[in-house]
Amino acid sequence: MLQKPQPVLVADRFPRLLTALLDLLADLRDEEWQQRVHGDWSVKDLAAHLLGDELNILSGKRDGYREQVGPLDTWNHLVEFINHRNAQWVEAMRRLSPRVIQELLLISGNQANAFFQSLDMHATGGPVDWAGPDPAPVWLDVAREFTERWHHQQHIRQAVNKPGAMEPYFLAPVLATFVFALPRTVQELSAPDGTALRLIITGEAGGVWTVLRESSRWELYSGSAGAVQALVEMPQEIAWQVFTRGISKETARQYAALSDDMTLAEEVLTATAIIV
Repeated sequence: MLQKPQPVLVADRFPRLLTALLDLLADLRDEEWQQRVHGDWSVKDLAAHLLGDELNILSGKRDGYREQVGPLDTWNHLVEFINHRNAQWVEAMRRLSPRVIQELLLISGNQANAFFQSLDMHATGGPVDWAGPDPAPVWLDVAREFTERWHHQQHIRQAVNKPGAMEPYFLAPVLATFVFALPRTVQELSAPDGTALRLIITGEAGGVWTVLRESSRWELYSGSAGAVQALVEMPQEIAWQVFTRGISKETARQYAALSDDMTLAEEVLTATAIIV
């Protein structure tokens, strides 16, 4: 049975996610802080990036402070601005010690968590850009922030070979948020109304979702019903990396089962639920 996806309510899960991060960082050896995560960024750089996320939330969303920037009227302008700002922040934070970063993360993380829990989750907020340009419910914006913190923590864990935070308590809401990127992913593909694409993510944190063509646009539903024109099935360990561009489409294809309309099915392997 198809139904509109339920809100992904995660405000009360941020504290445990923060604790998992701080416990992880507290156990790192000096050389692990310098382990490369991706590109020129080290584990320490990524921890500093997470600190920047928290301070940005507190300054921009809690306090309403807006820095003066030029027009961000296209997707490319937005991506360029975010990447440039992130690089500037990480470069500046390289003068801080791991201990200082951890201490600041505890302070900023607790304050950001309190802010998230103060919000009306069912109010309308700004757009979640990778899901679409329209105003989104606050719960989706907050869930997006949860996925940001979770997937960067996973990048650190992968870099230092310290797995964790993969239980459904964390991963299930992450995946349930990421799938909101699917309608935008296939938006350029035309198809008759009634065309259905089904995504099955296997594992305890997974689920089943259907993207249905209705009134010349794609709509997301949870569950399944009837025949579909394209089917994609992949394990949860691969799915989160697909949505965060952690693996290539070619690598994902080795672990995913695709059938029927291959053009439509393969588009799922390009789904992106981050700004890159």
